[in-house]
Formats: sequence, C-alpha cells, structure tokens
Amino acid sequence: MKKVIKVIAAQPTSDGAGVNLFRSLGTHLLPDANPFLMLDEIRSDEAKDYLAGFPSHPHRGFETVTIMLTGSMRHKDSRGNEGVIEPGGVQWMTAGSGIIHSEMPEQEQGRLWGFQLWVNLPAQHKMMAPRYQDIRASEIPSLKLGNSTVRVMAGQQQGITGPIIDIVSKPQLLDAQVRGDISLVLPKRALVYVYEGYVTVGDKRIDAQHLALLTEEQTLVLGGQGNAMIFAAEPLNEPIARHGPFVMNSREELYEAFEDYQHGRLG
Repeated sequence: MKKVIKVIAAQPTSDGAGVNLFRSLGTHLLPDANPFLMLDEIRSDEAKDYLAGFPSHPHRGFETVTIMLTGSMRHKDSRGNEGVIEPGGVQWMTAGSGIIHSEMPEQEQGRLWGFQLWVNLPAQHKMMAPRYQDIRASEIPSLKLGNSTVRVMAGQQQGITGPIIDIVSKPQLLDAQVRGDISLVLPKRALVYVYEGYVTVGDKRIDAQHLALLTEEQTLVLGGQGNAMIFAAEPLNEPIARHGPFVMNSREELYEAFEDYQHGRLG
C-alpha cells in the first residue's frame, strides 16, 4: 500500500495581480512531483484577497486544472474562448504551444474557494494545439464507498470514468469526502491535499491545508474524517526548464517561448 513520503504545509503567498493564496506544490519545500508542478488553494471570504484576479498572462508547455468549490471564475483567452467555472465544476486547459488567457472572479463579495493544479506535458506534446475541457458539477459522477463519497473528475476508479478525457498524462483527479476507511487504486505518482478535516494514510495524519506525497505502490487506503483532493499519474522522467508561465525541457526552449510572446507569436 502507498505510504507517506513527506507532508508539506501549504505556504501563504500571492500571485496574479495580488491574489492571496496557499501554495503546497511548487515551493522550495517541494518544487515539483513531475508531472505535477504546482498546487494552489484560494480560499477567502474577503474580496480584497481575490478581487484583483489573474489578468491576461501567457502559458506554454503544460496544462492548468482549475477546480471550484465555492464562487465562480470567468476565463477568456486570445483565441476568443470564454466561459465561467462554477461551484463544483472543473476546467482542464491545455496550454500546449501557447495561449494568453485571464481568470477573473465572477463576484465582488462572498467566499471564493478553489484550486489550481499545473500538470506538465511530455516533450513530444509540449507544442500541441491549445484546448479546454469545461466540466459542470452535474457532469461529474460520484462513487459511494461506505459512508464516503468520491467524485471522479478524471480517470477511472472502480468502474466509474470521469468526464475529462484524452489527457496525455492519463491522470486520476478525485475529490474524496472521507468518512472512514476507503481503498483506491492509483497510478505511481500520487498526491493527497486535505482541504477540510483530516485524513490518514497508514499511521500518518494529514490535516487541512497540508499536502502528502506518497510512495509508488498501487493501493491507497485513506481513513479519517475529512475532504481531500487526490491527484495521480505516471511519473514523467524528463528534464524541467521552468520560468514564470512557461514550462519546457531546455533553457533554449524557454528563450524561444519568451521571444515568441514578446513578438506576438504566442497564442
């Protein structure tokens, strides 16, 4: 069974135009868990913490996953795409060869609570065509395991297939409401982020706003009384060249991405 390698407390930081958030992956404590590159949680009842949002900015070479629990975010991009990610919904955006987009709160008061995960693309797919998969809460199937419920957003789990499809990394993306012991079968690289209450993996307790990096066995047994996001995929054993909004395999490819952006050739 999977065991805990390390547990990281989410670190307060800010991003975008001044959005206050908590980052658990993509810091000096855990720079990456390839193919997973970054994990942020935005949670605040104060508009000043999120209202500035994430104005137009570029991406190339990876994918972003936005999950909303409470509140809504509007996205727009340089290719004319626009939509709103609503409570319980998830968006998987493949930046690929490049896109310029914005993500702005669709509210001026109340709680905004959600997550953004960055997922790397392998070298042969980094320049693929950009695309979105916008999934409403009503489209996400749930798996009942005793008193627990697992929403399957991507991948397959015990006969349930998530609505996010055709992703290169073949991930599992799960939202688990854990109420007692449950068993899941996952790919090798797996992360558990607890956002309410606590969960256990073996003799390790993981509290809210903590991320656990797990060993590579297939079976994960979770216990406790809490809610957690589970991200799992096969490891991507390729070099990472990363700076700001671009994730490539070499410094030369990074220079090319910045040059394309500066000359209007990206997105």
